[in-house]
Amino acid sequence: MSPAEEVFIEFRQVWKAFGPLEVLRGVDLSILRGEVIVILGGSGTGKSVILRHIIGLMQPDRGQVLVDGTDVAGRSEKELQDVRRRIGMLFQGGALFDSMNVYENVAYALREHTDWSDERIAGRVREVLSYVDLEGIEEKMPSDLSGGMKKRVALARAVALQPEALLYDEPTTGLDPITSNKINDLILSLQHRLNVTSIVVTHDIGSAERISDRIAFLHRGSIRFVGTLAEARTSPDVLLKAFLAGEEAAAS
Repeated sequence: MSPAEEVFIEFRQVWKAFGPLEVLRGVDLSILRGEVIVILGGSGTGKSVILRHIIGLMQPDRGQVLVDGTDVAGRSEKELQDVRRRIGMLFQGGALFDSMNVYENVAYALREHTDWSDERIAGRVREVLSYVDLEGIEEKMPSDLSGGMKKRVALARAVALQPEALLYDEPTTGLDPITSNKINDLILSLQHRLNVTSIVVTHDIGSAERISDRIAFLHRGSIRFVGTLAEARTSPDVLLKAFLAGEEAAAS
């Protein structure tokens, strides 16, 4: 591995079950600092479960989840705060606070985790809203926003603390093709602007083609393939080829 391929997040034989259902079955995955990696797989295969393990919202039954060499498994909530400050997450529905306006939503983490003045927080809110092309909407409520705008406000909130990594849970689900393309462009823009590591969970092959440096194909609880999309398309793996061709039933 070259110096340019430094591992930032690593899964080592991670297992996770919910009752009798084994969702993750020995996941091994190394995520490189500064890359955009897209985790592909059918619905209900455990892609979002992987993201939740990175920030400690879920704990593995077995195995290790390392963030910059630190195992986050088994950490207390207090200990996890340091990890979570380094990682921003865009949840599938945006997860904005309905009772707060845009400004309050984006400023929330800054108020909780810094001792910044109100003036400095206001400046940072304006800055990150400009990153997602939403200047001047601070007073709007989430109910006033379209689905795409909610995702972009949530993305601004996710980058407010200057994270080293961004996690995206199905960022284009429920959006029209034009808005989906805007979100994909923002993922790339932020990755280059902020020099972050981006981990994107999706079943959207078009998004993967547009944004990924590498893909990881999750099937039946384990990572079946890791590599570029070009390498995936020349892989002899029948299930991977079926998924990429949109034949999800064949790859289930």
